[in-house]
Amino acid sequence: MEAEKRPEDVVTVDVRVAKDLLQKGHLYLDVRTVEEYNKGHVENALNVPYMFFTPEGRVKNPDFLAQVMSILKKEDHLVVACNSGGRGLRACVDLLNVGFEHVNNMGGGYSAWVDSGFAGDKPPEELKTACKFRG
Repeated sequence: MEAEKRPEDVVTVDVRVAKDLLQKGHLYLDVRTVEEYNKGHVENALNVPYMFFTPEGRVKNPDFLAQVMSILKKEDHLVVACNSGGRGLRACVDLLNVGFEHVNNMGGGYSAWVDSGFAGDKPPEELKTACKFRG
């Protein structure tokens, strides 16, 4: 039995490398909430939330892996990202632990993508969402 994967086992790439991988055919898995995704996302991104924001705080999506496996194959090459990197990293660990082989976490998440000018001509303030939701 293989040892359980940990965050340090995840390959993290910067946004320029991620963009290059996407141009080579990697798939982009956006693990932000639907609300975050709807404000702005990478073209052709697949959205499966890793966590939900609830009145009680963040709650992990119990169906995350099942939902991912319903749309992706374990041999697919993936770039995984959230808003700033934390959820994406944890999602990568979970994916590696169920047998996904080609998983890259995009360092800095969608915020870094926007900051690099890859999101087009919308002002960054419209595209980014605050990480902390306070009800």
